[in-house]
Amino acid sequence: MSNACVIGLGKSGVAAARLLKREGWQVMLCDRADSASLRQQQQQLAAEGIAVCLGHTPNLASTDSPQLIVVSPGVPWDADILNRARELGIETIGEMELAWRYLNTVPWVGITGTNGKTTTTALVAAIFQTAGLNAPACGNIGHAVCDVALEFRNNIRGAQPCVPTKYLDWIIAEISSYQIESAPSVAPRIGVWTTFTPDHLSRHKTLERYYDIKAHLLHQSQLQVINGDDAFLSQEKMNDWQDACWTSVKGKAFLHCNPDLGTYIEDGWVISGQEKVVQVSALRMVGAHNLQNLLMAVAVARLAGIDREAIATAIAKFSGVPHRLEHICTWQGIDFINDSKATNYDAAQVGLSSVNSPAILIAGGEAKIGDDLAWLQTIQAQAAAVLLIGNAAPAFALRLSQVGYNNYEIVETMRRAVSRAAELAPQYQARVVLLSPACASFDRYQNFEQRGDDFRQLCVKLLQ
Repeated sequence: MSNACVIGLGKSGVAAARLLKREGWQVMLCDRADSASLRQQQQQLAAEGIAVCLGHTPNLASTDSPQLIVVSPGVPWDADILNRARELGIETIGEMELAWRYLNTVPWVGITGTNGKTTTTALVAAIFQTAGLNAPACGNIGHAVCDVALEFRNNIRGAQPCVPTKYLDWIIAEISSYQIESAPSVAPRIGVWTTFTPDHLSRHKTLERYYDIKAHLLHQSQLQVINGDDAFLSQEKMNDWQDACWTSVKGKAFLHCNPDLGTYIEDGWVISGQEKVVQVSALRMVGAHNLQNLLMAVAVARLAGIDREAIATAIAKFSGVPHRLEHICTWQGIDFINDSKATNYDAAQVGLSSVNSPAILIAGGEAKIGDDLAWLQTIQAQAAAVLLIGNAAPAFALRLSQVGYNNYEIVETMRRAVSRAAELAPQYQARVVLLSPACASFDRYQNFEQRGDDFRQLCVKLLQ
């Protein structure tokens, strides 16, 4: 029996370990962290025959060193342990690559980009499912692709991966730069690039390296859909994607491709391949940025051969995704909105500009490298007050002061932020309290979902 080591006890790591176990590997799951919740997981996985080592990295010098290492997305691709494994000739892949090996007979839609990919992924999946297709949304959106692969393998009852299956029609995968980096073989039928702005530079080091990682997925794809309104993609890299389907909310004249290939808005209609598909007014989500998400989803659906009726029905029913401009409640006429998915300046700027002003903004967490100027300008224009939480609070306070905005408070915790927002909103006649952190969540939470759930629970308590 071959040995495999999975590094990282997150959702994707656990899913990878279970898939490997199903396929006959002897599996060890390692995580440098150690806590009561992780020890509980350790016991659960031990009952499934999966050993879990907490508090250390695997020993590659032992006699039973693994033949395969699978890493979770959060593990840097150039980590010392992985470099050492490569030197020793140990195959090293990511969880997405592992899933691909068991799902490559099914067509994929691979959706990447700095912002917008979660909403686009969810909307594409909704359209495909409305058309009667078994097309799960998975990947960076929260449902590990290896979970889908495990279900797939169980359904085909031990058949080889090359055997076609009736159980899956499409895979709709949101794929982050971390996942692309460790999954070089993934080759979607349709690749989508939503936006491109500086992000994750502490890991990828340069903007060009970040671009190249994203571009790899699109080059691997048979067909490409690209946001033609993104400044960097349309102005700096247009020549890289001359055969792609470009999209534009500005109309046919702004397409970077043959209009027969493009998808755009004209006279209140989404037009794809010169054909009216759905009225823009059918979309229920707020924010101008969601019009671009709509166009990309329609473009994908038309490339996949889905009819206009299914597209229109799905769009009319789609209300958005959790943690992305998610309306939580209305308290004393004030809307509380969860935008915890806004983990960088660009996403947070879009979030704040999409809600009614004046707003009380809750921001902060684990800061990222990036250009904060547009975000700060939007705060000056639309925020009645800013409540700062997490590790980034002092640095954010300094930046706000530097641009002449002084109506901020450092409140540190989410509980204090929601309580204080409820006090300030009536004073400033603010119509919205918005959590849009512009930061990662790892200083206080396991992920942005947990942060958003905390905000939701605190808001709901206001109604009690």
